Amino acid sequence: MASKVLIVDDEPNIVTSLEFLMRRRGYETRVAADGDLALEEAERFQPDIVLLDVMLPRRDGFEVCQQLRATGRGDLKIVMLTAKGRETEIAKGMAMGADAYVTKPFSTRELVDQVARLLEGGS
Repeated sequence: MASKVLIVDDEPNIVTSLEFLMRRRGYETRVAADGDLALEEAERFQPDIVLLDVMLPRRDGFEVCQQLRATGRGDLKIVMLTAKGRETEIAKGMAMGADAYVTKPFSTRELVDQVARLLEGGS
């Protein structure tokens, strides 16, 4: 059974690119363009990993991350994606429960490899 990846970003070009790359790697994907939709889709889809932008409409990625962690799904992996690369934002994302923090612009190959490592149980 293919791993499930939820892509949460409000930039259509990033969503399209990530969706293509994840599907090419054999993952099942779903997308959400804002924080509220991300939580709804996570409940329906039950992803194995969430690629989560920080700057989202309606509810930011930090809050989404915190709420996803509150569900008690310890096996869920969360990768924060953001243009905010300052140490304080990275520390906040990790404190909210992110497994990894990737700053934009990012190497799509490195991100796909990071997803694979997390899904295989690595870091």
